[in-house]
Amino acid sequence: EIHEEYNWSIAYICKVLGVPRCSYYKWLNRKETKEELENHELANLIIEYDERFNHILGYRRMTRWINKLNSKHYNKKRVRRIMKMLGIKSVIRRKKNKYKKSTAQITAENLLARNFYASKPNEKWATDVTEFKIVGSKQKLYLSAIIDLYDRSIVAYIISTRNDNNLVFSTYELAMSKNPGATPILHSDRGFQYTSTVFQAKLKEENITQSMSRVGRCIDNGPTEGFWGIIKSEMYYLNKFHSHKELSESIENYISFYNNERLQERFNDMTPMEVRSKALNTSKEPEQYPIKENKRTQKYYAQ
Repeated sequence: EIHEEYNWSIAYICKVLGVPRCSYYKWLNRKETKEELENHELANLIIEYDERFNHILGYRRMTRWINKLNSKHYNKKRVRRIMKMLGIKSVIRRKKNKYKKSTAQITAENLLARNFYASKPNEKWATDVTEFKIVGSKQKLYLSAIIDLYDRSIVAYIISTRNDNNLVFSTYELAMSKNPGATPILHSDRGFQYTSTVFQAKLKEENITQSMSRVGRCIDNGPTEGFWGIIKSEMYYLNKFHSHKELSESIENYISFYNNERLQERFNDMTPMEVRSKALNTSKEPEQYPIKENKRTQKYYAQ
């Protein structure tokens, strides 16, 4: 490029850079190896997926998603090395949870007891409400969601500007309408909506068993807290929202992405809805996806 732009001789440039001229011509005329060509192809895929998924993929998920969606078998160490060379990394951030005290009307035992494994759809549901703020104002949006612990899909959700009984009741009714006849254990925290006598009557009418986290133990509802962390890290914290409409549409789009496109390692790189559809449409016992245990997790849940 310097030779063409400034008309400097190759010999002079090589002398200034301390590079033998024969080495330059050897490099210029060499053919790339098969591995180098593959690295170029992989680098292009990494750049494409980093942009496509809004920079939320670390090297582990980047490896799984590229392999899954392109029928490849790249090693995660190779992906990590190339991502480092490209300066690409996940931009996910975490935020501390805030808790609001409530006066309970009726409470339930912690029947789930942090056993977040379910052997089939509609066996165990977990639910909660979280908030999102609008930039430059005191306005907020509240998201109420119910998660099926078998496939970790969002079976129902409602977005509202008010954190009231109607928000939780509507979410529950939507979940039941989508899953008629379901009688899961429904686990929640001790928020005022879940401890109200009206909600208790709704559960009793549908023969639903209620379970509640202990006071101050957010990890008793780990899967729901985990989903809040995912949606905020991969969508909310990466953008600034200036209106209810803009934020509401982004939440809806992300939940659709989470249910239908976001691959999960535990499910052999299938999406939650792929796992759910497969289980609901089989005449055999649903496939089992045990939760991997490690010392760090066991120590955390033992608190």
